[in-house]
Amino acid sequence: MAFKLKPLPFPKDSLGPTMSATTLEHHHDKHHAAYVKKLNELVAGSKLEELELEEVVRTTADAETPKERKIFTNAAQIWNHDFFWDCLAPNGGGLPPEPLMKRIEADFGSFDNFRDKFVAAAVEQFGSGWAWLVTQKGKLAITTTHDADNPLTTKAHALWTCDVWEHAYYLDYQEDRAGFVKAVMENAANWQSVGKRLIESDR
Repeated sequence: MAFKLKPLPFPKDSLGPTMSATTLEHHHDKHHAAYVKKLNELVAGSKLEELELEEVVRTTADAETPKERKIFTNAAQIWNHDFFWDCLAPNGGGLPPEPLMKRIEADFGSFDNFRDKFVAAAVEQFGSGWAWLVTQKGKLAITTTHDADNPLTTKAHALWTCDVWEHAYYLDYQEDRAGFVKAVMENAANWQSVGKRLIESDR
């Protein structure tokens, strides 16, 4: 079974000006595609080739050999990007639906406070990585991970993420990571999908 690059769930020109078609072309068609190509090369002929992507990530999360670490990095980056694209939507942003909004207000005080804390966490993530909204022990929390790491390898349940690798924003925002994260939250966040994931996490 070869792993495949999932198509974007929206047209490349539908998130502008928050994320340009040029950025999405480079990000999805080149960076994301490269992880898929490399993973297929690394797992060819092994038992990992027959696993689902999430299983590959979990199986190699504590990898000790250089090759296993490369497998984890590429598998996790595929999963992270698949998840990220599903976190975005044309004409997204705005305020979350009521059930999610109530949870955000209960755990962060207000949506504005949540947004500011999320942006701050994303900016403070040193180097390449990801910022996440997760559920942990029944409460919403903001966390960050380095490079390819993600909540799949922890007890947290991912609800939303923003990619803070430079290739995610540099063409459109240069060094303004904060501006990028804030714009994505306000204009492209798919809060409907987050609300559905929250319901699933509560089951």
